[in-house]
Amino acid sequence: MMILYGLVILISVVLDQLVKWWVVQNISLGETIGQNPIMTLTFIKNEGAAWSILEGKLWFFVLITIIALTVFPYMLYKNRNNSKWLTVGLSLIIGGTIGNFIDRVRLNYVVDMFQTEFIRFPIFNVADVALSIGVACLFFYLIFIEGKERSNKLK
Repeated sequence: MMILYGLVILISVVLDQLVKWWVVQNISLGETIGQNPIMTLTFIKNEGAAWSILEGKLWFFVLITIIALTVFPYMLYKNRNNSKWLTVGLSLIIGGTIGNFIDRVRLNYVVDMFQTEFIRFPIFNVADVALSIGVACLFFYLIFIEGKERSNKLK
C-alpha cells in the first residue's frame, strides 16, 4: 500500500509543478486570463501563506516544512494499514507540502494561479488544493472514524 501513497504524493507534486511551470511560461505576472464567473487564472508570486500572511518570512516556512516533512511521513508509515481517509489525507498533505516547498527553495516565493470569481478568496495553486483535500480527509477520519471507534470503546 505504501506504493499507492507514494503515487498520490508523486502525482500531487508533479501536477503542481507542471501547472506552475505552464503558468510562468504563458501568463505574465499579475495578468488574468479566462474571464468567467467561476474561476480565472492569475499569476502571482506569494511570499507568504494564505492571504499572504507572514509575507517575507521564508525561514519560518522552511522550518515548518522541514518539521512537517519529518512528522507526516512518519505518521503515514506508522498508520499505513489504517483507514484510507487517514493515509490518503496524509499523502495529499505531504504532496502539497513538497510542491510549495520546491517553490520556496527554488524561487523564494510560491507560484499561485487559481482565482475564484464568485467569492473573495486567496489565489491558490494545485499544492494548496492537495493540502486542503488532505486536511479535509484527516478531519473526516478524526470525526467520523476514529471518533466513532473511541465512542464505541467508551460504551
